[in-house]
Amino acid sequence: MPQKLNKLNIEELGTLFPVIISDPNPDWGKIYKSEKSKIEKTLGKHNILKIEHIGSTAVPGLKAKPTIDILLEILDGTSKNLIITKLKQLDYDYIPRPDNPPPHMMFARGYTIHGFSGQAFHVHIRYSGDWDEIYFRDYLRSRPGIAKEYEGLKILLSAKYKNDREAYTNNKTEFIKRISGLARKEKNQYD
Repeated sequence: MPQKLNKLNIEELGTLFPVIISDPNPDWGKIYKSEKSKIEKTLGKHNILKIEHIGSTAVPGLKAKPTIDILLEILDGTSKNLIITKLKQLDYDYIPRPDNPPPHMMFARGYTIHGFSGQAFHVHIRYSGDWDEIYFRDYLRSRPGIAKEYEGLKILLSAKYKNDREAYTNNKTEFIKRISGLARKEKNQYD
């Protein structure tokens, strides 16, 4: 986040960036593909194992926070400094995330000291893995009823935690883990 945003407390950040659930945007997939292309060009495809559109904006017809979440898998030996430098060229802000899987990195764009500006993006950097986010996304894509159940939960939580993004996210965790577990179990059943 820009330096001034780093100095704001959780309450101030919650007021500046409230949890807003938007109607589905059929262009979210196109926006992702355009950003994916920019990232590939800037980082070089040789530094990238895989790029995936994750999160609710990756599920057609699902209401969502209008933030495009991207899972970017990099090679184990890829320089963290290279990733930081290159993504900053695309106006991303580097956010160290020691709570995330290695390499403990996230990037965001669309956040300013005055609130949201343009399309918001989150790029979650990971080494190669078997990530729950993909299972969860694919399960929701193939089961509209479960997707609607998730949408209802998000609407309820966004009203309850409008200015507390962390509480909003934390209160979705149980549902996400349960559905991810079902998705993994089903996939293993057919493999």
